[in-house]
Amino acid sequence: MQPRGQAERRAVKMHVGEQAIRTTKAELQFIRRYGVTHIDAAVDATDADTLMRHKEEAAAEGVSMEMIHIAIPESITLARDPQRDRDIEVVCRTIENAGRAGLRGLNYNFCVLPHQRTPSTTGRGGSAYSTFDMSRYDNETLSEAGRVSRDEAFDRAGYFLERVIPVAEQYRVQMASHLDDPPAPVLKGVERWNWPVFEGLKRFSELVDSPYHGFNFCCGTAAEGLDRPGEQLYDIVRWFGERRKIFNVHFRNIRGSLGRFQEVWPDEGDVDMFRLARVFRDVQ
Repeated sequence: MQPRGQAERRAVKMHVGEQAIRTTKAELQFIRRYGVTHIDAAVDATDADTLMRHKEEAAAEGVSMEMIHIAIPESITLARDPQRDRDIEVVCRTIENAGRAGLRGLNYNFCVLPHQRTPSTTGRGGSAYSTFDMSRYDNETLSEAGRVSRDEAFDRAGYFLERVIPVAEQYRVQMASHLDDPPAPVLKGVERWNWPVFEGLKRFSELVDSPYHGFNFCCGTAAEGLDRPGEQLYDIVRWFGERRKIFNVHFRNIRGSLGRFQEVWPDEGDVDMFRLARVFRDVQ
């Protein structure tokens, strides 16, 4: 009998996974020792036969290969025509192959400007913390992308999504976009599409209306763009989780906030990861 006053809990499936692991017997057995049974795999190629082979190798060791990462060419993120359409067609074929192989989804990054960091700092046990400090960052020199407004970044993302999501729907493959890392108003002349964090993610999620369009939600990256991540992140996760827009999670923590942070071990950052895990549980 349910104790009085205690809310009924639904059975929720959340799995600890491993990313970028190969499907060799040794690697699969290694993660199985620690109870990991789901992976985003590193693969030899993205044709359907190769993906199915990797999936079968994983299954033979009791591991479910659910997703892989795919790279989005610069022709797409930098809007370089006519190569952009040719490369989008390649992405569409990869989606088709993933569906035929029985993968749940594809993780990708849509970055006009790639991942940005300043020199690492030393943390617990001598570990190196990935670090960003705007006071030590060259924000004057433009990248090869030049100056790109937030509206232009969204236009490019929309152009891509309008062409690939119908294929994802046909083959029932979730397309999970990582967040631009780090969020910031402007980096090297590029206005980041995921800043402000909530508003940017909401706008991105609404570029196309589809249950196959959502996020590889990196908790650390979202926190990096907030003034008070230890207070603000939970409601953001709840909002997108309730709308079934979170397909995969990078369960990272940081110390710091917008413009200055370190990626740290989960138990020593500013976000209460136990509380965050409960939010993910409650919105599934």
